Amino acid sequence: MLLAASTGIVGATVVTMGLLSLPTMLRRNYDPALAAGTICASGTLGQIIPPSIVLVLLGDVLSSAYQQAQLDMGIFSPDTVSVGDLFIGALIPGLLLVLLYMLYQIGVAFFKPDAAPAIPAEEREQNSAALWGRVVKVLLPPLLLILAVLGSILGGLATPTEASSVGAVGAMLLAASQRQLNFSTLREVMQNTTRVTSMVFLIFIGAAVFSLVFRGFEGDELITDLLSDLPGGVFSAVLIVMLVMFLLGFILDFIEITFVVVPIVGPILLAMGLDPVWLGVMIAINLQTSFLTPPFGFALFYLRGVAPKEITTGQIYRGVAPFIAIQLFMLGLLAWQPGLATWLPKVVYGE
Repeated sequence: MLLAASTGIVGATVVTMGLLSLPTMLRRNYDPALAAGTICASGTLGQIIPPSIVLVLLGDVLSSAYQQAQLDMGIFSPDTVSVGDLFIGALIPGLLLVLLYMLYQIGVAFFKPDAAPAIPAEEREQNSAALWGRVVKVLLPPLLLILAVLGSILGGLATPTEASSVGAVGAMLLAASQRQLNFSTLREVMQNTTRVTSMVFLIFIGAAVFSLVFRGFEGDELITDLLSDLPGGVFSAVLIVMLVMFLLGFILDFIEITFVVVPIVGPILLAMGLDPVWLGVMIAINLQTSFLTPPFGFALFYLRGVAPKEITTGQIYRGVAPFIAIQLFMLGLLAWQPGLATWLPKVVYGE
């Protein structure tokens, strides 16, 4: 969770935890499937715990969809869906998802102690003061970075774009304090950032052209009629859209789904009266599962690349299955209680 809040990148989290935690858990005779599934699922928290790349992209797409929905209803309003709204709305669902992960692992350890054996008593006899000192020393810098980025957004001191520069400067200061900041590292980071940004914008341009042609041939009216005529009304429409996104997550990356599917269905669902923040968080949790669903789940590939040879691909797939079920349960819980996503933004903005 802390890595998710400080990086927001699935690959970095999965690879880091795969190199540091997986060998330790295997050495402690943990069930390989449980160990692999825990690391993969924990790595995907970066997609729902702010600052999340998915929420950043969804903020722009949903804002356009919200304005289009208002125009379709004959309403002319400057209101938009900001990335900050989605960040605040995703906090409670994200923390609940972390809690559900932990409850599942506690349950496994309780009912199947062989899958998660305890550390021997003699190894637990350490100087607690020294141990806590080491923990604070390691955790304090990233916690300060998280506080600087999210605190500036939630406190209204900076927009998400401005807060990203705060995070970049903070990360450089942390690297400098660890004597890891040099010109070659900075150049590599800048090149990778430019490469990823260029890729995203090319996908965005292609998706915008696709959406324009789709609407030009009245494809949006066809989708509107299809979703509106479903028995069950709004509930059935949301259920079908979420199911389609979940299935697309097996074969497509979240960026393609965000830029191609959301601009088509977003205006239709928002015109039905759905809260844009709630819809954005629902989509983000749904897209989070795309990192775990085989055969193209990116978290599975990341862990496969750093996992020891004794960990089989089948064990990784088997290990992530319960966590996919937990994410779907969280999706259903959020659908049942929309206030989990909408309550905190109203409190923060005093609505």
